[in-house]
Amino acid sequence: MAIFSVYVVNKAGGLIYQYDNYVPRAETEKTFSFPLDLVLKIHDEKVVVSFGQRDGIRVGHAILSINGADVNGKYTVGGKEILEYLKDPTNYPVLFAIGSQLSPEVGSSGIELLETDVFKLHCFQTLTGIKFIVLADPRQSGIDALLRKIYEIYSDFALKNPFYSLEMPIRCELFDQNLKSALEIAEKTGTFGPGS
Repeated sequence: MAIFSVYVVNKAGGLIYQYDNYVPRAETEKTFSFPLDLVLKIHDEKVVVSFGQRDGIRVGHAILSINGADVNGKYTVGGKEILEYLKDPTNYPVLFAIGSQLSPEVGSSGIELLETDVFKLHCFQTLTGIKFIVLADPRQSGIDALLRKIYEIYSDFALKNPFYSLEMPIRCELFDQNLKSALEIAEKTGTFGPGS
């Protein structure tokens, strides 16, 4: 089990702190819209990136699957050539902007938990509007206690720092150290007892 990332967002919605706790696998899965902002070519019977980079995808990386279906060299499972398949805009998923209210409940304060097969996004919003967000493995326990602990660390090491300005990015070594320590404890035990 793992805790992937921690984010702190100010009341205006600006990211004031980000910590990536988990090193991702070498295999990267990304969703693209048409047209591709990468140039692909066939090299050694594989389709590889020949120009451009984005979100961890770099020159030389090969396409392993399309829409969850493995590819066979330079062909899709259906036998179509990958380069021709990717040139057709009808093969891309349609992206919609969510223009309506996310929560159907009146008076909702926002997302508290967003659950997927791959991760869970937990959010704790303080009365002052600061949001603490943790991305974790779906099996990870004790995230609510971790969020309260992160809030405590924020109060002790960011807010009490005379050099920290409210709503500004957090750049405090003691905050970093204590956050990393709390994440290690949470990954190992999943809980925080009194006085921890």
